[in-house]
Amino acid sequence: MTPLTTFVVVTGMTGAGRGTAAKALEKLGYYVIDNLPAAMIEEAVDAVQGADVPRLAVVVDSRSGAFFGGLTDALESLRERGIRARVLYLEAADEVLVRRQEAARRPHPLSMEGRLLDGFNRERELLRTVRGRADIVIDTTRLNIHHLARRVQAAFEEPGALGLRASVMSFGFKYGIPIDADMVADMRFLPNPYWVEELRPMSGLDAPVSEYVLSQPKAEEFLDSYENLVDMLTDGFLHEDKRFLTIAIGCTGGRHRSVAMSEAFAERLRGHGVRTLVVHRDLGRE
Repeated sequence: MTPLTTFVVVTGMTGAGRGTAAKALEKLGYYVIDNLPAAMIEEAVDAVQGADVPRLAVVVDSRSGAFFGGLTDALESLRERGIRARVLYLEAADEVLVRRQEAARRPHPLSMEGRLLDGFNRERELLRTVRGRADIVIDTTRLNIHHLARRVQAAFEEPGALGLRASVMSFGFKYGIPIDADMVADMRFLPNPYWVEELRPMSGLDAPVSEYVLSQPKAEEFLDSYENLVDMLTDGFLHEDKRFLTIAIGCTGGRHRSVAMSEAFAERLRGHGVRTLVVHRDLGRE
């Protein structure tokens, strides 16, 4: 029998994509239990120990009602037994959550016959402690189901040579800084291809734009310095058992500089044995 080696708890806001995350974990070979009361987590772990289930994921959320309150205690009890759970927390902006819930034609489980937003406010308060101890936080506000699935798979698939996985995300500052980033870099110090007429309609994925951005002396300096910074922090992340790092690289609109630099930086990480996913959050929004 194969013992349990990896245990993931999926939680977060209603409508933030817990179902999509669960399906992504299933594709990675996890045995997934949905809507499990926190009080039954230890029972579930005991049931699969030695039962040829090496990867277990449980979805715990506010649908459990009063049962949810014991989640932190359950995780601490398991930790004392030497079983470390990785907590994946999903969230999104209120207006997006409300829109998704309305589209699904379902009331919020904590709305208590009031407004949907009231339910989300109660849920955020209920989840405050769990979010604070989450290993991975993913903001799904601007992610479709395919992007989210890729982020989850990148976080929990087999690690690269260093045991560290990374997600490099380009973004536009005018659309807001990603709240789930571990590190943020600003590319607005580089000349903007937007002001070069022939480059304006292209993106950082196009060779002329990429070559223009990467040919800037400061671009090479940034790649070297940031690569060294990540290299220096790697031991610290792994020591704290944090094996997934989200690096956000931004420019004004998230179309030219940040896209080109994200692709280039991801290649550097891969060259050092870090399994790396690239996400262009705002490309195509303008």
